[in-house]
Amino acid sequence: MHVLKCTSCDLLLHEIPLAPKHNAYCPQCGSPVIHRKFFSFSAEWALSLAALALFFPAQYFALLSINLLGVNLTTTVTSGSLTLMSSYPFVGGLVLFCTTVTPLLFILSIIACNLALSLKRPKMLFFSTSVIEKVKHWVMVDIFLVSLAVACFKIQEYAIITFTPALISFVFLQIILGALLSHVSAKNYWEAYRPSHFHLPQKIATPLNQILTCEHCGLTQERDRQHCVRCNAKLEYRAFQSIQKTWASLITALIFLFPANLYSISVLISNGKKMEDTIFSGVASLIKEDMYGIAIIIFTASIIVPVAKIVSLFYLLICIHLKIKTRKKERMRLYRFVRWIGKWSMMDLCVIAIMVSLIERGNLLDFTPGPGAIAFGLVVIFTMISAESLDSRLIWDKNE
Repeated sequence: MHVLKCTSCDLLLHEIPLAPKHNAYCPQCGSPVIHRKFFSFSAEWALSLAALALFFPAQYFALLSINLLGVNLTTTVTSGSLTLMSSYPFVGGLVLFCTTVTPLLFILSIIACNLALSLKRPKMLFFSTSVIEKVKHWVMVDIFLVSLAVACFKIQEYAIITFTPALISFVFLQIILGALLSHVSAKNYWEAYRPSHFHLPQKIATPLNQILTCEHCGLTQERDRQHCVRCNAKLEYRAFQSIQKTWASLITALIFLFPANLYSISVLISNGKKMEDTIFSGVASLIKEDMYGIAIIIFTASIIVPVAKIVSLFYLLICIHLKIKTRKKERMRLYRFVRWIGKWSMMDLCVIAIMVSLIERGNLLDFTPGPGAIAFGLVVIFTMISAESLDSRLIWDKNE
């Protein structure tokens, strides 16, 4: 009987027959061990082509227009980011990267994976699946869509809002991308290219650390080489310097958390009067204006989520260093949750980009980001890097 090794906790398992479109989960940590495709490759191909067709009208045509002081203004996905590039290039570049560059790379990589399978090109398949695994956590079309709704609520007192047909394209793009993000897996492409049963070890080797599972393609194999026999990725028993990278990025995020909350994140000029808002004062202003729902969303995404991520990762790292043996399954759930919620902190920066593109009327009415936006962007980046750097198998290592 073939053996498998969970890539999240290193538990050794026996492979069992699995019905189509059914998944198998590790009994120890709950992570998926075998992830059967819900969509066929032809369906993924069709969805990726549909997403590509929707991408350009969704990105470059106006999503909505407003009538502000008798002037019609419009916003696209990229307009606010490009406007910010002149004065706040880091903030503008970050929003542009997450809402335009990574979605396009993700779509093109899926198309390239299907072409690589058809043409039997392993190097092309390796490059394409590597891009998918690296950029999928940075695809934030869903966050921009929610941010658009938040921005509409914030500017409704200043202008009349009109939605355009391009918004429909953007919504459908998000639906398709959501489906692809949930089901596309590098391991499934490699399984289709070269099935694992040709390589799986037939019996459990001793010692246990002589069996490895490739992080990239998921193939379980004997630990007798430096590179995977199927995809040629470098094999590592544990991610190189995982603890050091996690600590470094986490401490950096903690340092920038203070200026992100102390300095103004946005500046609104109304009738020549300059009003600077930090994250906290912005939430307080929304509460005063009876926008409780928007205030809760911003407070959660911009304050609770970054702090919760930093505290949770500190807790996980301390448990690893202290070699705590209990409640490992709960810590694994916490780790998966931290990875999932991380990108939602980008909402505030997306709202700023949208507001910049819609409210720009000189000294009469103007909106710009504040210095706190740069620090907040760095907090988002480093907390996400920290979560991705942590090797979850360290949580389960036996330290007797």
